[in-house]
Amino acid sequence: MRVAVIGATGNVGTALLRRLHQAPGVESVLGIARHLPDPDAEPYAYVRWHSVDIGAPGAAPRLAAVLDGADVVVNLAWAIQPNHDEPTMFATNVTGLENVLLAAASAKARHVVYASSVGAYSPGAKIRRSDEAWPTGGIHTSHYSRHKAANERLLDAFEAQHPEVVVSRLRPSLIFQRDAGSEVGRLFLGPLVPKYLGYKITTPLLPLPRELTFQAVHADDVADAYWRVIAERAPGAFNVAAEPVITPELLGWILGTRRIITLPLVVLRALAAVTWWLRLQRSDPGWVDMAAQSPVMNTDRIRALGWDPKISSVDAMVAAIQGMGYGDGVAGSPKLQPRRTRAGK
Repeated sequence: MRVAVIGATGNVGTALLRRLHQAPGVESVLGIARHLPDPDAEPYAYVRWHSVDIGAPGAAPRLAAVLDGADVVVNLAWAIQPNHDEPTMFATNVTGLENVLLAAASAKARHVVYASSVGAYSPGAKIRRSDEAWPTGGIHTSHYSRHKAANERLLDAFEAQHPEVVVSRLRPSLIFQRDAGSEVGRLFLGPLVPKYLGYKITTPLLPLPRELTFQAVHADDVADAYWRVIAERAPGAFNVAAEPVITPELLGWILGTRRIITLPLVVLRALAAVTWWLRLQRSDPGWVDMAAQSPVMNTDRIRALGWDPKISSVDAMVAAIQGMGYGDGVAGSPKLQPRRTRAGK
């Protein structure tokens, strides 16, 4: 089996390479990224690398030539920044998927696997679990959610036009690992927010909205879910999340808080909007909306393939917080570059 991974140097891509190196029946791995990693560093060694900007004009034919001979095409490429410039993100996120699907069809790939998200879903209740049949209309105030929902429609059209190609879409929750700590800080907090606060300072009181209930999963467990879908050539959508569900009370415990104070959601959203508009931090208010409105997912379908997460959602979050505080990352990756390396420490 020849597997091509697009966006192979990021959080999930790095974890998936680790998993593919251990997988039976994988003849070769092709890595595609805009900026290439150190080819001698683990897990980027033993991968054939090509630099392609999937959102650029003319990317589809170039990508088709690169994908020639690939059995499976996994698209993990995604832009979260610059989120003050949505057209730039759209080029990678949505136009990029269009180009990947055109290239995969031209290269006669047999299986396309796409990194969708819980963010593709329409708003849903937190008190019950939603399966993969829940509507994927997105949350319109979130650019991330709008782009994921648009890509679900692209995949629907591709499936109708190419019934000979197996199409799989994984919809994971928030994905964490220690090696992504520095990247998470750069993407969501920015240079003005101290990254050590989350693991060195505890607070006796923490104001949080009741609606801030979400799921999380470790990157290595997500990578294992991808491998199981690839190995089984399993079509359709798969929710991926570990247990337990993260509630405000549990989040407070993770952060060392003694007491949670209920904060109206509108206040948190306004605070996020003002600080983002002033460029004091890098998370736009759409992330608050998505955390508050996304459904809690049922994961029975991926578990039916034998998937069983080895790391709890709590431990995954703790690992990321520690990684952020200590500036951890992967030295060979242009995306997961450790903060201490950049700072010369």
